[in-house]
Amino acid sequence: MNDGLVLVVTNLDDPTTDLVISELHGRGVPVVRFDSGDFPATLSVAATITHEGIAGTLSTPTRTADLTRVRSLYYRRPSGFTFPNLDQQTARFAVTQARYGLGGVLASLPGCLYVNHPHRIGDAEFKPSGLAAAATAGFDIPPTLLTSEPDAARDFIKRHGPAIYKPLSTPLYEVDGKACAVKVDEVTVDDIDERVAGTVHLFQQRVDKTADIRVTVIGNRVFCVCIDCDLLDWRTDYTRLTYSVVEPPPGITEALRRYLDHFRLVFGAFDFAVDQDGTWWFLECNPSGQRAWMEPETGLPLVAAMADLLERKSS
Repeated sequence: MNDGLVLVVTNLDDPTTDLVISELHGRGVPVVRFDSGDFPATLSVAATITHEGIAGTLSTPTRTADLTRVRSLYYRRPSGFTFPNLDQQTARFAVTQARYGLGGVLASLPGCLYVNHPHRIGDAEFKPSGLAAAATAGFDIPPTLLTSEPDAARDFIKRHGPAIYKPLSTPLYEVDGKACAVKVDEVTVDDIDERVAGTVHLFQQRVDKTADIRVTVIGNRVFCVCIDCDLLDWRTDYTRLTYSVVEPPPGITEALRRYLDHFRLVFGAFDFAVDQDGTWWFLECNPSGQRAWMEPETGLPLVAAMADLLERKSS
């Protein structure tokens, strides 16, 4: 399929997606945008199973999408299903029906290019899986420990310090009613106590870095940006960052492809730390990562490249 509409599944506040939709509109490509959190208040579905796959419609207050005419689906951090008017038990039942019903329909569209498929995103968001896939793909990865044992954490830090702690996921976390993130931070042996036994933690050797690299892969296009700053985690203060476009060293592009093929992804935002010897150390790949803020800083055509992929003008 090389015609038809683009489905965009994301939350209401998503500037990265806004830019892509604007680009698609400018090209005359029809777009239907919605959030899973809109269901069932302002989003409805009527689908049947045929020998060709899923058929039917998905409707918002302003658009109706023919599910057999979807050329691509852009899946970007939608909010979850909620049923605030139901009691807890009934709401839990309704959420599971919506997830496996509407979610199953969206995951089964015939002839659709997924950027990325929601099931593949789920697989790739597990950090241990990503690190294992990165090692298999040929990337250098820092020594890493996943543990719930305080003694194992202390021994790792003694052997591989300086070390950092990373959250394995970033759910909503509130302090005094304000949303915040559990940040990447350096950790010492003295920081380890019995609270480590409460859940699984990720500890990693800190790379003595000279710069960070963000590699954005959109279909068959690879964009590499060097991020210069003096921060352990550059995402904590964007005002202190400077950017330059760079070329990847030998072997990196091939490893990127192997990694994405492993998870069957067509888009990925990769983070690397560059050490004193110029080695690119793999940190993570976000299958739903941000990228639009880098375009004004670098001139890279990131929005157009994503629109090309969704329009299916590229692969």
